[in-house]
Amino acid sequence: MNMKRIEAPTLEEAYRNAAKAFGCSVTEINYEIVQHPATGMMGLFKKTAIIVAVKKVPMVDDSSKIVEESIVTEVPKVEKAQEKPIEKKVEVEVKEESRTIERLKASSASDVIEKKLVQEDDKILDGFFDSVKESKEKEIKKENHPHRFDDDRDDPKNLALALQIENKLLNLMKISCFDIDTVEVDVFNRTAHIFIDGEDAALLIGKEGYRYNALSYMLFNWINAKHNLYIKLEIAEFIQAQEEMIVNYLKPIIEYITEKGRGKTKPLDGILVQIALEQLRAEFPNKYVAIKTGRDGKKFIIINNFNSKKNV
Repeated sequence: MNMKRIEAPTLEEAYRNAAKAFGCSVTEINYEIVQHPATGMMGLFKKTAIIVAVKKVPMVDDSSKIVEESIVTEVPKVEKAQEKPIEKKVEVEVKEESRTIERLKASSASDVIEKKLVQEDDKILDGFFDSVKESKEKEIKKENHPHRFDDDRDDPKNLALALQIENKLLNLMKISCFDIDTVEVDVFNRTAHIFIDGEDAALLIGKEGYRYNALSYMLFNWINAKHNLYIKLEIAEFIQAQEEMIVNYLKPIIEYITEKGRGKTKPLDGILVQIALEQLRAEFPNKYVAIKTGRDGKKFIIINNFNSKKNV
C-alpha cells in the first residue's frame, strides 16, 4: 500500500493535493491528520497542514462494481432474480462501515495530536509565569541587597546579546503592519529588558492588552529557548498604566486579606496576573501567594497562611 505524506497551507488543499498525487477523487483516499494548520503571529510560528494519505484499495465484484472492502465475504449463489438486490445491500453496508471507520480513525488521530499540543502549550505557559516570577524576585533581592548582585549589562557577552536581540526585533517590526520606530534592549541579570515605542504602540498593545500578552509570550518562547534569558517587555507606558490599575483593584482585596487572613483575586489575563502577584507578595511577604489555574484555564492568585511558620 503506497502511503504519502502531504503538506499544504490548509487541510482542504492537502486533501486536493493527495487526490492529485494518487490520480483519484478526494472520496477515494483514506487520511490521518498529523498537524493542523496555524496562522501564527506576525509571520512567526506559522504551521502548515500535514496529512498522511493512502488510496483506498478497490475490489471489483462479478458485476464490475467497486466495493470498498479489504476482505470480501463470498455471497452464496442464489437465483438471478434475487442476486442483484443482495449485492446492492452488501455494497451499501460495506461502504457505510468503511466511511465510519475512516471518520473514527481521523477523529482519534486529531484528538491525540490536539491533546499533546494543549499539554505542551500549558507547560510553556507555566514556564513563562515561573520564569518571570523568578526574574522579579531577583530584582527585589537586588534592591534589598545591592552588594550581592552586580549590574552586568556592560559585560561584552550581554552587550552582544542585547544588540543581536534588538536587531532581530527591529527587523520583526519592519515587516509587521505596525509603525514602530523605537526598539531598545538591555541584557543584565539573565533578563532581556525590552522597550518598544512608536506611533502604533497602542495598536501593538491591543484591546485589554491581548496583543501585548501574545507578543510577550512569543518573545519569551524565542529568547528563553535560544539564549536562556527571561524577558521584561514594556510597550510605551503600558506596564505603568496596568500597575496603577491593579493597585486600585487590589486595595479592597488587601483589606479583606488583612482582616480574614486569606483571599483570592478574580481571574486575571496575561501580564495582569504577574503584576498582581508582585504587588501581593510585596504586601504579604509572610504569606503564601501563588498563581493558580481554574478548571476553565483562567489564572488567579490565592493568598493564605500555609507558609507563615517558616517565615517567622
